[in-house]
Amino acid sequence: MTTATVSASIENSIGVLTLDDADRRNPLSLATMRAATEALRLFSDDPAVRVIVIKAHGPAFSAGHDLSEMVERTLDDEREIFAACTALMTAVHEVRQPVIAQVQGMALAAGCQLVATCDLAVAADTARFSTPGVRIGLFCSTPMVALSRAVGRKRAMHMLLTGDMIDAPTAADWGLINSAVPADRLDATVAELAGRIGQFSGDTLAIGKRAFYDQIDRTEPGAYAAMTEVMAENAMTCDAQEGMSAFLAKRDPVWQS
Repeated sequence: MTTATVSASIENSIGVLTLDDADRRNPLSLATMRAATEALRLFSDDPAVRVIVIKAHGPAFSAGHDLSEMVERTLDDEREIFAACTALMTAVHEVRQPVIAQVQGMALAAGCQLVATCDLAVAADTARFSTPGVRIGLFCSTPMVALSRAVGRKRAMHMLLTGDMIDAPTAADWGLINSAVPADRLDATVAELAGRIGQFSGDTLAIGKRAFYDQIDRTEPGAYAAMTEVMAENAMTCDAQEGMSAFLAKRDPVWQS
C-alpha cells in the first residue's frame, strides 16, 4: 500500500508504515491519518506480520496536524479531523501486533501523541518532543490523552502548558519513549527489538497486548479478576501448551501462530 504521504511494506515479517511527506515535516493530514489507519488494519489481518514499526522520512517524525486543513472550516470539518486522529490512535492499540515508533526527528503535537500511543518507542538521541498547541491558541487536548498516560500528570501538564520541547534522553527518563540511541544506530536497534519480539507466538502477543490495555485502567481487584480469566484461557491455547511442554522437555517451541 502506497499513497502520496504514506507507504507500507513488509520486511522480514515486520510491517513497516512510513510517513513520507518529508518536505512538509510529515503532517498528519486527514488523508494521511486515514491511509495510516487502513495500513495498520491491513497489517493486523496479515498473519505474516509479527510486529509493526511506524517510522518517517526527513528531519521530523511528524509536526502534528496539518493546520492548513483547520483554518476557516466548519465545526463538522474540525470534528472530522479529530475523529480521524482518534481512529488512528485507536487502531494502534487494536491491531494484534505490537507497534513500535521509530523516531528519527521532531515529534510535535499529534506527532508526539502518536509516539505516546505506540506500544513501544525508540528514538534517535537527537529527536525532540513537544505539545506546543498552547502557543497557537489550540490546546493539545487530544495529544494530552496519550501523553498523560505515558508520562504522568505533572510532566504532561508541564509540556502542555508551556509547549516546551524535551530532548530524547528526557523523554526516555519520563517514559514517553523506551530508549534514546545514537542516530546511526536507530535502524539497527529497532530492527533488533522487532526481531526479538517477533520470535514469539503471534497469538500470545495478541492476547497479551489486548489484555494490557484492558486491565490498565481497571481497579486492582477488577484487573486481577479479568486477567485471571485471560491467563486461564491463554493457558489452554495450542501455543501455550506447546511452549510449556517445550520448556519441560528442554527443547525449542514450535509455534502454530
